[in-house]
Amino acid sequence: MPISTAYTAKITHLQILKEDGTLDTALAQPGGGGDPSILTDEQVLFAYTKMIECRNLDETAFKLQRSGRMHTYPQNKGQEACALGSGLAMRVGTDWIVPCYRENAAMFLHGVPMTHVLLHWAGDERGNHFPPGVQVTPIAVPIGTQMLHATGIAWAAKLQKKDQVVCTYFGDGATSEGDFHEAMNFATVMNVPCIFFCQNNQWAISVPREQQTASETIAQKGLAYGATVQQVDGNDIFAVYKAVYDARERARQGGGVTMIEAITYRLGDHTTADDARRYRDQNEVEAWKAKDPMIRTRKYLESRGLWNDALQKEHEEKAEVTIKGIVDQVLSWPDPDKSEMFDSMYATTPAYLVKQRDTMQTHSLGQNPAQAGLKQAELAK
Repeated sequence: MPISTAYTAKITHLQILKEDGTLDTALAQPGGGGDPSILTDEQVLFAYTKMIECRNLDETAFKLQRSGRMHTYPQNKGQEACALGSGLAMRVGTDWIVPCYRENAAMFLHGVPMTHVLLHWAGDERGNHFPPGVQVTPIAVPIGTQMLHATGIAWAAKLQKKDQVVCTYFGDGATSEGDFHEAMNFATVMNVPCIFFCQNNQWAISVPREQQTASETIAQKGLAYGATVQQVDGNDIFAVYKAVYDARERARQGGGVTMIEAITYRLGDHTTADDARRYRDQNEVEAWKAKDPMIRTRKYLESRGLWNDALQKEHEEKAEVTIKGIVDQVLSWPDPDKSEMFDSMYATTPAYLVKQRDTMQTHSLGQNPAQAGLKQAELAK
């Protein structure tokens, strides 16, 4: 038989806002130009103020952890354009956000109180109890599990004929997990309205992207399952917004799954339990600092006459007050009732767990102190 080409593919990379803060006029008109997939100046202004707020939250959370008032915390620093651009493109109260743990800004946009994120990382389960009507699932720490949840939510929406789209987030390392492949395969086979959003921040904890996967791009993994794929500059809020907006509309029209690879960088450590200086070249970090989405977005606003040093100072001070108020709320919350950890696992709590709950002990002596004299009584016989 003659040799023929069985399959060819091309993956495009989208950048609209250049690193110097100027828009690619072939792709966008300043201020939106009437195209709903292009951010307006008002939206960019709003997003930038949220970047300032979230960056302040990051720094504050870091200090809380270092001072022993909070447990491990993963900073979002450097990846804010991914969360904000995608969060703005999804419909609040209609679509679902299924996060990993670097999507604070998207979660806040969709109704999750800031207090709850800090409570979560302080180890307080009440941080996962979102207000009614908030269509965001709790933060997923196990790598990759949330993609399966997102696929299920999207399948349910399709079966119930609801006008809903689900956006789930994960890192480049998660695409080497089995959960990613199972979720992607099921989602594409069932043609569910789901967006798989990969924040490729170049590091799977301490393993560089080049070592944890042999794929030249993360996006091409979506091709293997029949998804529409798009690679974007993840530090370009315009590109992220457009890619997610287009994917959302495609899903609403029955176009199924889109996988988006957003090229970005984790400017901080993996978490506060990590020291990235042990494995990352500082020159690499400094090069990416120059690509910080906050710098790029501010340059754009300044070029449009919409931002200046005075506004920067004003909003930084405002953010400081806001975040201090959030922290004060969190630190003043009453301690949870320890029995709560037993109350939601079973419809009828087993006897052995009832005993643990009532005594707050797991060992037999703690659960029945009367045993302390049994050995002496036996020896006295």
